[in-house]
Amino acid sequence: MAATGGDRALFFWLAFQDHGGPERQQFQQKRYMEKNQPVVLTGLMDDWKACSDWVDENGQPNLRFFSTHFGKSKVQVADCNTRDFTDQMRVEMSVSEFIDQWCKEAVQEERGVTSNNGDIDKSVLYLKDWHFVKEYPNYAAYSTPHFVRDDWLNLYLDSYRMHRDPDSYQEKDEISCSDYRFVYMGAKGSWTPLHADVFRSYSWSANVCGKKQWFLLPPSQSHLVFDRNMKACIYNIFDNNISENLFPGFKKATWLECIQEQNEIIFVPSGWYHQVHNLEDTVSINHNWFNSYNLCWVLDLMARDYNEAKEYIEDIRDICDDFEGLCQRNLAANTGMNFYDFFIFLARFTLANLVVVDNLARDTENVAGSLSPMVQQLAHNLASIKNIVLKMKSLECFSGDQGFMLDLGETHKDPKLSKLCYSLVQACGSIHKQQISSLCMKTIATHDSRSLTIIQNFCDGVSSPQDLVKFIDTVSTELAKSEAPE
Repeated sequence: MAATGGDRALFFWLAFQDHGGPERQQFQQKRYMEKNQPVVLTGLMDDWKACSDWVDENGQPNLRFFSTHFGKSKVQVADCNTRDFTDQMRVEMSVSEFIDQWCKEAVQEERGVTSNNGDIDKSVLYLKDWHFVKEYPNYAAYSTPHFVRDDWLNLYLDSYRMHRDPDSYQEKDEISCSDYRFVYMGAKGSWTPLHADVFRSYSWSANVCGKKQWFLLPPSQSHLVFDRNMKACIYNIFDNNISENLFPGFKKATWLECIQEQNEIIFVPSGWYHQVHNLEDTVSINHNWFNSYNLCWVLDLMARDYNEAKEYIEDIRDICDDFEGLCQRNLAANTGMNFYDFFIFLARFTLANLVVVDNLARDTENVAGSLSPMVQQLAHNLASIKNIVLKMKSLECFSGDQGFMLDLGETHKDPKLSKLCYSLVQACGSIHKQQISSLCMKTIATHDSRSLTIIQNFCDGVSSPQDLVKFIDTVSTELAKSEAPE
C-alpha cells in the first residue's frame, strides 16, 4: 500500500452537542480553525430532514425518494474508473438517469455479469457537486452547524457572483458555480482523487448515510505529493506505479487516516490534501467556505497561481496590449477568481461588516452594545480583512490604474448589499446564540443606517488596497465617535 496511516486515535474528536455560549464557540475557532486542525463532529445531525427522507429503513440511500422528488435535476457524475487530466471524467445526466444506472450496475454486480475479457463489466459512478440548496431552496434538508456557520463565501455568493466575464460583464444565471454547498451520492467503491479544496477553503462533509475512509496530509507535507518541479500532483496515493524518481518525497509522507461513520461530520482545514473512498453506498452533504481565519490561504493560493499563469505566457508580454488583463483572466479561469474579484469581495464584505456592527452597537435592545460577542466578531473580521488588504498592496496588478472604481455609496444602497448584511447578522446571531431585535433587522433591510452618511462623507469609492485600508480606518473611527457618549 502506498500510504501509511493510523486509526481514529490519531484524529481530533469532538462530541459536539448543538449548544454552548460564545466562549465555547471562540474555543472551537481557536482550536480548530485558527490552528488549522481537522476534527470530527458528532451529535449535530439528529434533527436533519435529510437523515430521514434520504435514508431507507435498512439504512441505505433512499434512491426511490431522490428519483421521485429530484429526478429531473441535471447533475455532474464522475466515472471513478476513468481519469481526465487531474480529475475523473465527468458527464452530465439527470438524477433519475444516474439512479437508474446505479441500480443497473448493482444488479449486474450481484449477478456477476462480465465483459468479453472476463472482468465484471462495471463503471463506478459518483454524483458530485450537486448545488442542491440553490436548486431546492424551500426544501430544508439540513441546518448548517454553528461551528461552521461563519461562512463568508456562500453568504457572499447568495447575493453576488464571485467572477464576471471580463469582456461582456454579463451576469449568468446557471446554478453551476453559484455556491459551494453540495450533495454527493455514490455506490461502494466510488472515490475522490487526491486534492486540496478550491480556493484552499475550509470544508465540512456530513455523512447522511454510509461510511467514508479519509486519508489526509498536513500542509507542511504537501510538497511530498508533487513532482520535482512542483507542477504535477499525485492522482491516486494507492497507485502501485508511482515513480520514485518523479515523486521522490512520496514515501516520506505521513497520512492521517479516518473512518467517517454515518451521522458524523468531518472538518477539513485549509491546505490539507486528502483522498476519500466510499466504503459503503453513501450520501453526503458538503460545504466549502472561508472566513477571517483562512483568508491568508486564499491569497497565498492566488499568488502562486498568478505567478504560474504569468510565467506561462511571459513570452508574449511584449506583443500583448493588455498583458496584466490576460494574466487576470487566466487566473480567474484556473482558480475561480482573480485578484480584482477578491478585492471587490473584500470591499463589499468590509461594507457589510461596518453596516452590521454599526446597527448592533446602536441597538437599544442589545444591552451589551459594543461589547457584545457579535460586535467583537465583526471587529475581528474587519481587522483580518485589513491585514490581508495590506498584503495585497505589493501585488503587481495594483501598481497602476486598475481601470475600475467600486462606488461604496451606491453599493451600500444596492438591495444585494442589504441581503448580504441581513444574512451576516443572522449568522452572527445564530453563532453566538443572541436574538437580533426586529428594529435592528429593519434598519439593515431598509438602508436606514448612519454608516451610509459617513461613507458618503468620507469615501467616494475604492480602487486599490490603499483606498480600502483608508476606508476601514476612517469609517471605523467615525462610527466610534458617533457611538461615544456626549
